[in-house]
Amino acid sequence: MTTDLSTDIALPARRLPVAENRPPTSSPLWRQAVVLARRALIKTWRTPEALVDVTLQPIIFLALFTYVFGGAIAHGSQHAYLIFLLPGLLGQTIAMASVSLGQNLNTDIQKGVFDRFRSLPISRSAPLIGGMLADLVRYLVLFVVMISVGMLMGYRVSTGWTGVVGALALAMGFAFCFGWISGYIGMIARTPGAVQGIMFLLIFPLAFGSNTFVQADTMPGWLQAFVKVNPISQLVSSVRGLMTGGPVAGHVGWTLLWMAGLLVVFAPLAVRAYRRRA
Repeated sequence: MTTDLSTDIALPARRLPVAENRPPTSSPLWRQAVVLARRALIKTWRTPEALVDVTLQPIIFLALFTYVFGGAIAHGSQHAYLIFLLPGLLGQTIAMASVSLGQNLNTDIQKGVFDRFRSLPISRSAPLIGGMLADLVRYLVLFVVMISVGMLMGYRVSTGWTGVVGALALAMGFAFCFGWISGYIGMIARTPGAVQGIMFLLIFPLAFGSNTFVQADTMPGWLQAFVKVNPISQLVSSVRGLMTGGPVAGHVGWTLLWMAGLLVVFAPLAVRAYRRRA
């Protein structure tokens, strides 16, 4: 018995789904950003070495400056220097931690990840905002690590946990606004390595030309003028006052003003550069 296999059976045509034919999504932008932030956090969880800059690096900085330079700077009292240093170091390390945001965005573009996002019915800005939200978790980890290690080294908060919460909110808000600079650089730089180089070139003068490590009145007059207008200095003075006591209203006001300026200038630039490239 033979079977005729030459007969074609006509089947109804099936149309493959096409991204352009899909109805636009009804989910709000914030929900899309949260989903993409979750994606970024899962990516970080699977590559824990990406957390080195918010875990090991701040511990090394804190221990190095306290035990190596603290005795000389604070005239033999390393504990007194720790009280002075830790709140200030939070501002510097948060600024340096923002470098990874631009690098990650640039890497995703190089690998074509954003081409896949473009085919989805989501807002064009959602991946960028999602990356910014994911970085807030990294800043929270950095804050907790530094406070915990500082307390093990002998640091004590003078203003209670209210001051700690206020310092945390201000530092994370500043980090969110400062991170838009990294996002913008990540969009215009050609490679992730270029993003790192440009950001460090910007951050180092701001971090070391501030009152993080020494009092501003010990510096030359021309440098003191720069330190007083430096946004990192205003953040450091605010966090230091909130955690150790002292006048904070003026410094907090200037910090909020800098935050607004960074957000107004660099957020639109980052979104525009992102839409052009992604």
